[in-house]
Amino acid sequence: MSRIGNSPINIPQGVTVDIQKDTITVKGKLGELTQNYDAVSFDLSDNVLTVARESEAKDHKAKHGLYRSLVNNMVVGVSEGFTKELELVGVGYRASNQGQVLDLALGFSHNILFDIAPEVKVETVTEKGKNPIVKLTSHDKQLLGWVAAKIRSFRKPEPYKGKGIKFVGEQIRRKAGKSA
Repeated sequence: MSRIGNSPINIPQGVTVDIQKDTITVKGKLGELTQNYDAVSFDLSDNVLTVARESEAKDHKAKHGLYRSLVNNMVVGVSEGFTKELELVGVGYRASNQGQVLDLALGFSHNILFDIAPEVKVETVTEKGKNPIVKLTSHDKQLLGWVAAKIRSFRKPEPYKGKGIKFVGEQIRRKAGKSA
């Protein structure tokens, strides 16, 4: 029994949900998101959306919780939005942006120029004495996570000195260096 799939989704004020045969569309003040689905059915009544599966097959049980979580993320995204912050740890590591182009100086011979999808808003914060921070904001949680993971992949945090791109608040497992 899927405990996640059984919990209802409360639809906030200003968000509309359109249920078609095999797609669900959620519109809100921050944007519009669409998701294809199968093996489940959606029921909207009194601003509460419930998800029911078609049978007790293992595949249908797995998709029950999956589609409930995806639709809940869509509802939260179009009403409130999501934010991820990345911190650049290392001497000389810098970040700046010109519109949707992120310019990263990560210790390579050339800067990395990364075009960011128009659905994701990017902002860089640089304060003296602190590590640069890249702030990403979007209504699409899947796209936001992909963009953040791609930026992090340019220079993953290493375990000896902790240098690299990490999420704000992330703990890096540190290793001891060579013993003399």
